[in-house]
Amino acid sequence: MYDLVIIGAGPAGVAAGVYAARKKLKTLLIAEEFGGQSAVSETIYNWIGTPEISGNGLAEAFKKHLEEYADNETLTLLSRTRVEKLERIDDFHFKITDNKGKTHETKTVLISSGSSRKELKVPGAKEWENRGLTYCASCDGPLFTDMDVVVVGGGNAGFESVAQLAAYCKSVTLLHRNSSYKAEPLTVEKVLKRDNVRGILNADILEVYGENFITGVRYKNKETNTEELLPVQGVFVEIGQIPNSQFVKGVIDTNEHNQIIADPYTQKTSLLGVWAAGDVTDVRYHQNNISAGDAVKAVEDIYKTLYA
Repeated sequence: MYDLVIIGAGPAGVAAGVYAARKKLKTLLIAEEFGGQSAVSETIYNWIGTPEISGNGLAEAFKKHLEEYADNETLTLLSRTRVEKLERIDDFHFKITDNKGKTHETKTVLISSGSSRKELKVPGAKEWENRGLTYCASCDGPLFTDMDVVVVGGGNAGFESVAQLAAYCKSVTLLHRNSSYKAEPLTVEKVLKRDNVRGILNADILEVYGENFITGVRYKNKETNTEELLPVQGVFVEIGQIPNSQFVKGVIDTNEHNQIIADPYTQKTSLLGVWAAGDVTDVRYHQNNISAGDAVKAVEDIYKTLYA
């Protein structure tokens, strides 16, 4: 019986693993891979304490930090493994089943399984990923200083990316497939007022093209039923995230986006003995540093719950 099982090894899961080990909680960390979504980023500029680091470099640093504490007594790491099912046996007694058919029993659970990005599925999108096309403006944006770029999306995340990019890009064009934006009206008004920003509604992306690097996008104007070519050097995709919460369906309360609802004060979920942190939750802002902080908060609360 473990004191704690942590699900996921992105910033939240790793931070939780380190803090749990230092508190001598008997902990099992289960993850498919280390690093979370940032592992695919070319360069990350906003991980606190590191001016810049590659996505692979950050993932490797996460792994090394955990391995410093992994002694199979206090902290056990189970990698390349996915959680399939979470069951409550009793108060502070849970059974977790992984994709290899093994079960693990624990007093408490921290879900930090993150989310998966919704990919842009048009010709060229896969080919030009990390060669001009990216899914993280805060990670990769500075690489596009003084360039013309596109943001694909129309929600709050899309407008947040536009605002970040407008600070150092030559121009930012927001392409949204619908006739109105999903973002908060005040945010839309504020961002679109910037001199180097413009928004185009009713725009369906048809293709991303380039040579050695992205040189433009082709889209259909649904109002005029015409195709347009837009020369750009970067494409930032913000069309949503899919939280990795399928294994708690019907067990823990989630919102309409299937994000786990977590108390921002303690990170507790609706199920006694289960906490959640990071991109799998309904937290307002999804950032590496926020995920790590929320996970630390959760472990502090877990320790207090078990041993205070």
